Amino acid sequence: MTLILGVTASGKGRLAFRLAQQIDAEIISIDSMKVYRRMDIGTAKPPKEARAMLKYHLIDIIEPGDSFNVGLFLEHSSSAIKQIKRRNLPIVAVGGTALYIKALLYGLFEGPGTDEKIRNQLQQRAEAEGLKQLYRQLETVDSIAAQRIHPNDAKRIIRALEVYELTGKPISALQQQWKHDAGNDWTIIGLRSDKAEANRRINSRVKKMVAAGLIDEVKSLLAEDKPLSKQAQCAIGYAEIIDYLNGKTSLEDATELIKKNTRRLAKNQRTWFKTFKNINWLALNPEEQPEKTLTRIMALLNNINPDLADESSTSDTNLIA
Repeated sequence: MTLILGVTASGKGRLAFRLAQQIDAEIISIDSMKVYRRMDIGTAKPPKEARAMLKYHLIDIIEPGDSFNVGLFLEHSSSAIKQIKRRNLPIVAVGGTALYIKALLYGLFEGPGTDEKIRNQLQQRAEAEGLKQLYRQLETVDSIAAQRIHPNDAKRIIRALEVYELTGKPISALQQQWKHDAGNDWTIIGLRSDKAEANRRINSRVKKMVAAGLIDEVKSLLAEDKPLSKQAQCAIGYAEIIDYLNGKTSLEDATELIKKNTRRLAKNQRTWFKTFKNINWLALNPEEQPEKTLTRIMALLNNINPDLADESSTSDTNLIA
């Protein structure tokens, strides 16, 4: 099984497609937002042409009004892995949701139980003082968790503070106790590029998303009978456009904020990835053609596990740009 990870907009999705096509594999998406139906542009889902050519799992599996979490991800991913193995096909997993990747590799951190009194008090404070105040508190008691959690993610901010109140320890420290290690079942390939190049790709992607109809997509979602779940509302790209549509900001400022928040996400992903073991890092050259990158991937896989590699040339592979 091969897992490709990288920061947002690193090109990992297109590379996963090319690799899966080359080795006749099925793809498992590791993305907390691609699970939502009709949230297409803002989540940068694979194009319909790609999904018609290859089997993808964990994309478009729930409604935008429903919640999704790491536990559900593990249930769906475990089922997908079993299905693919029954078909005796290779597996290519790809994504950047670090918490989900860590759970897949090392098991699920359960954490302490919940305390409704503490949770209600935190929720009341969020309503009275504003979520930013709770986020500042989180930065004080658990700066590592604060780096990983978006300032608008009320659920995770409250949970992190709840854990601190219950245990007196940061949730980031407790998460180091994950013991199960399924990482040996995976060949992990990490895509790495210069930060300046990564930021350029992020800014370019955001611009293309807006041009492709992100505003209309958000309008359509808000018009649905069932309101968007809190998780969907907090998704980068959607939260900012919702504020624009509600008259809280200009489109220009909303677009710039999407870029800023996406760059912050990439920084958080890098922090998470440093905690993962046995990653085969692949430095990306922005001038390199996709076929050359695929050749390097195949050579790496062949070196690690000859059974995964195909000695045929990649030049005839039908590639999606």
